[in-house]
Formats: sequence, C-alpha cells, structure tokens
Amino acid sequence: MARPVTVVTGGSRGIGAATCLRLAADGHDVVIGYVRDADAAATVARGVLEAGARAAVVQVDTAVEEDVERLFDTAERELGGITGLVNNAAVTGPLGRLADTGTADLRRVVEVNLLGTLLCSRRAARLLAGRGGGAIVNVSSGAATLGSPGEFVHYAATKAAVDALTVGLAKELGPDGVRVNAVAPGAVDTEMHAAMGDPGRALRIGAGVPLGRVGRPEEIAAAIAWLLSPEASYTTGTVLRVAGGR
Repeated sequence: MARPVTVVTGGSRGIGAATCLRLAADGHDVVIGYVRDADAAATVARGVLEAGARAAVVQVDTAVEEDVERLFDTAERELGGITGLVNNAAVTGPLGRLADTGTADLRRVVEVNLLGTLLCSRRAARLLAGRGGGAIVNVSSGAATLGSPGEFVHYAATKAAVDALTVGLAKELGPDGVRVNAVAPGAVDTEMHAAMGDPGRALRIGAGVPLGRVGRPEEIAAAIAWLLSPEASYTTGTVLRVAGGR
C-alpha cells in the first residue's frame, strides 16, 4: 500500500515538530512547512528521514495564497498525492488586553490563524475530495472556550473560528470520504510562550490544571496522529481537548 503523505504547517518547532516526528514514526511521509527558521526545519527533516520516512521542506507564510499553493504543489511533486493536512501554523502576538493591542498584531493573528487555515484547508479539500478520502486536523486551542481575558482574546477568537470551521467542513466533506477534526491543546511547554513575552507562563498555568502539570508537545502530537489514523475512521467534526482537564 502507498504510504500516507501529510502536510504539516508550522512544522519546524513545538507541536508541529513533534507531530512531524510522530507521523514519520507512524509511517507517514511528511511535508514540513515553516516560515522563518530554516535550520530548525532541516533538523526536523533529518529526524523524519532517520525514522525511515521521506521529507520535503517548504518555506511558507500560510497567510499568503501564493505560498499556500506552492506548498501543496511542492508536496504533490516531491512526495506524491497528499492524504492529510495538519493546520498547525499560528501566532499570538504579545500578551495584553485587547484595548492595548495594535492593529498590525490583530491583523497578523487573524491572517495566519484563520485565513491561513482556510487557505490550506481549501486546497486540501480540493485534492482530498477528488481522491475520495483523507483527513484534515486543525490545531485549535483551549483558549477557544476559555477566552483568555487579559492575555490574547484575539487569538482565542481565531481559534473559536477554527473550531467552527472544523465542524462545518467535516459536514461538507463527509460525503467525499474526507474527515476533519481538531485538537485543542491547553498550556504546552513550547517556545511560543517566550515569543509572547512570558517564558514562565506555561509552567504557571500547568500547575493549576487538574493533572497538575504543563503538557508536552509529544502528547499533542499523539492525539493528532490518532485523528489522522485509520483507528479514527468514524471520527469527524470533533474538537478533541488535550488540556490536562482545564
């Protein structure tokens, strides 16, 4: 049987990197989308190759339509017909109240987290529906239901929109044999918190969740991998919360 070919956006770090490595271990060939850090993407690609899978690395800003088209064109040309997509690329901007957030930050968060997810999902939908099967997994956030007041309500709003996209697109593509689900992580120990200006944020939040700790990228990757697998063949339109009980 042909190996699955999965596109992972934001695949050079954090949850995305862990997902690429987990999927490679599970027998997927992986397309690693990244926006800035070519060295980090190359490191992930080496890990994919060491797991016995094929890898393609593509620089892509998911908010730019031409970049998204090039991402999928490259995937199809180098690895063959894709069977799955993980919409992981996302940004938060600096922490703070909405009243203090600049318009440029608002625009970037909406364009990457929502428009980028829509653009990637649209291209994947065209390809997968035409082939009669496949799976899309969106990386949402527990913030979609918590709202994240005082931190990033704009980010939370985009992730709530991703949840709505997941439910609607699952219904739209179900007759074509394409499953669409999402994973909603809680606080996960990645460099995103430092990028927001608060490196200790994840550990503080983790201490207060029912499981009493922060999540690991590999734990989120495991949920993503399951949703892409044949074991989840009757699961679609689901937002799976992986947040330690929060």
